[in-house]
Amino acid sequence: MQNIHDHFVSETMTDGDTDFFKRLGRRVAELRKEMHLTQVQLAEILNISQQHMASFEAGRRKIPASMLPTLAQLFAISIDELVGMKGQATKRGPAPKLQRQIEQISRLPKTKQRFVMEMLDTVLQQAS
Repeated sequence: MQNIHDHFVSETMTDGDTDFFKRLGRRVAELRKEMHLTQVQLAEILNISQQHMASFEAGRRKIPASMLPTLAQLFAISIDELVGMKGQATKRGPAPKLQRQIEQISRLPKTKQRFVMEMLDTVLQQAS
C-alpha cells in the first residue's frame, strides 16, 4: 500500500508543487533545528509519526494546509514567511528570530532565565 500511495502522490504533484514542498520542508527543518527540536518532538506536537515528519521535511509529502497555522504559531512567524513569501512592509511585534529566542528562554529553568536577563540588562546598560 505504501508504494501505491507514494506513486499516487508523485503523480498528483506538479513540478511546481514538488519544488514548493521541498522548499517548505527545508524551511520547516531549519526552523525546527533553530528551536532545538528533534523530528520526533515536532511530530509529537503535530500528532504525526516521525517518518511522516521526515517525509514532509524531504518534500516527499505535501504538508497539509491545515497544519500551516500550527507550524507558523509554533515558529512564531507568519504563514507567508513559513511558505517562503518575502516579508511585507508592515511589522507586527518583535522580529521572528527574537520572538523564537524569547520563547526558548521562557522554557529554560528559572535560574537560567535570571542569568539571561542579567546578561541582557548588562549589555543594554552598556549600550546606553
